[in-house]
Amino acid sequence: MDGDPTVILRRTRRWLWFFLVCLVLSGLTAFPLETETGLLVDLLHGPAAPLAERLPSATAWFERVHQGVVETNARYPFLAYGTDWLAFAHLVIAAAFWGPLRDPVRNIWVIRWAVLACGAVIPLALVCGPLRGIPVVWRFIDMSFGVFGVVPLLIVLRALRPLERSFVGAPAER
Repeated sequence: MDGDPTVILRRTRRWLWFFLVCLVLSGLTAFPLETETGLLVDLLHGPAAPLAERLPSATAWFERVHQGVVETNARYPFLAYGTDWLAFAHLVIAAAFWGPLRDPVRNIWVIRWAVLACGAVIPLALVCGPLRGIPVVWRFIDMSFGVFGVVPLLIVLRALRPLERSFVGAPAER
């Protein structure tokens, strides 16, 4: 990697923007769960994608999830407030990346914290997944968010090492 601080910061910010956009998109998808699960079930049964025949257990799971969301929204709509808060949390976490986008070295702690959060996805899925009756395959899909999410963050941390070393001992007004 080029040692030019300007190039390092440009690359770092690109990766941070990528992470931030993915986080926002992930959060926004938590709002319209009934619509999304309905579209997924329709897609599985659609004429262009006869996936239901090829993936019967996955199809059954998605149908069950959609039915659960529909019935819950009809009888207990206040429970969807939990996924509203999930979406909100994603958006707030994304907003926390404003600091690293502006000054990645000074705000490197946010990036390190996000690495820990990505790692925490794995034990959450392993512990809570079985308690909630989530299929093993879906738990691995959930864990993949942490695994894939940490990649751009680790790239950023590695790229920032030379700049971080030069920042140590720098004047406070930096």
